[in-house]
Amino acid sequence: MATADTRVINARVVTPSGTINGGIAATDGTITAVGATSSLPDAAETIDAEGNYLIPGFICPHNHMGISRFENEYHDQYELDMETETRACLAGGVTSFFTFLLQEEPYIPDMDFFVETGEEQSYIDFGFHAIIHQDHHIDELEGLAEEGVRSFKLFFNMYKVSAPELGIGHSDAGRVYEVLDRTADIEDAVVMFHAENDDLGTKKVEELKESGRDDLSAWADASPGISQAMQIEQIGMLTDYTDATSYVVHNSMKETVDALERYKDRGVDIHGETLPSFLANHCEEEDVGVWGKISPPVGYEDDQQAIWKALRNGTFDHVGTDHCPYQLEFKGPRDGSVWDSPPGDQGLQTFLPLMLCDGVNKNRISIERMVEVCSTNNAKRFGIYPRKGALVEGADADAVIVDLTKEITVDEELLYGLDNRWCSAFGRTLTGAPTHTIKGGELVVEDNEILSENGIGSYLPRYETGVELPN
Repeated sequence: MATADTRVINARVVTPSGTINGGIAATDGTITAVGATSSLPDAAETIDAEGNYLIPGFICPHNHMGISRFENEYHDQYELDMETETRACLAGGVTSFFTFLLQEEPYIPDMDFFVETGEEQSYIDFGFHAIIHQDHHIDELEGLAEEGVRSFKLFFNMYKVSAPELGIGHSDAGRVYEVLDRTADIEDAVVMFHAENDDLGTKKVEELKESGRDDLSAWADASPGISQAMQIEQIGMLTDYTDATSYVVHNSMKETVDALERYKDRGVDIHGETLPSFLANHCEEEDVGVWGKISPPVGYEDDQQAIWKALRNGTFDHVGTDHCPYQLEFKGPRDGSVWDSPPGDQGLQTFLPLMLCDGVNKNRISIERMVEVCSTNNAKRFGIYPRKGALVEGADADAVIVDLTKEITVDEELLYGLDNRWCSAFGRTLTGAPTHTIKGGELVVEDNEILSENGIGSYLPRYETGVELPN
């Protein structure tokens, strides 16, 4: 008689204590056993991993639902994106994410909408970060923490004049200080920073447009590495001064590595994230085009190498996607002018395949370190570990079987999402891909075919004691 709902056998299981041969068993959505295949209980459903790796589902700490204003108002687009983009997540082995709330109005009155709509539409579990870009948002910090939101993002000296279509207000040093100072008293609060200098960028854009350049390397030169590093210097000092916790998102160039490393070595509670868009691309690759336009920019090849090294040695502890679901008509053609295209890549479904192909299979990162920076550390930083981010007894049974030899082509047939016609990796053939996704102990994806309906995702509120345990 079966004593578990589901089990995975004949796998190489990546656990916090090391990779073992065996599998896992799950009942009622929770992992009940991890060990050798012979030690696992019988189950109603058995999935044979055939010697492939079994890893915890990826957790994306950085994406933007509802950001496209091409056709719809923010709330309407958020509702659409929470269905289309989480479906793409599931296909790609991302089983949880944190998305940014972004509006000029106060957030707390709309929290019921964000949670209920998310649970109606989502295929994955989700949490929120709040973008603090109006003075009245600062007054909501403690209230948002009571709603389970304990991570807050500031655009430090960025978006003063650039990208007005995003509707984001920038933050000066005074606002940065105030938010850091107040969140230092909130348990497990994290202040996230877009570190890029719009003052420098405005002048550089003027220079580059006058020179007639409009390719992806021109975008890199419009916001050079010092643009990020000079902001990190101030973030590091203010974090140290306030005894708060800071998290610098989407680092793309070598100068950020040096800046973050120095403050971390001094014991400042500051952490760095990078993106597959930066790890897989550099700005002189002609086939990427303006679909690789992101803020901050994709750097040069030496920047790419420095970021991989920083990810290996712990200067960067986190990887996210900064996924921005835009319609192709809004993003523009791949060979268009970089000045006409909004910044943002679509990368949720290709997150895991790119880390396997360009990371693990090219010996730039071990599969164990990949799991750390793409799942475990993200769960820990944002208060949902050990319920998420590790294959251990008592955790949610969110797991992915990956085949390091499987080839996929990133095209319209593979991709789900709002618009499956573009992303920076579009057209590439990748080696290394998920074959099965398990969410809550249920097989929900097999060979890119989604076997579940939407509405299976749950909100992950984070309180003083962390994320709520499942009933």
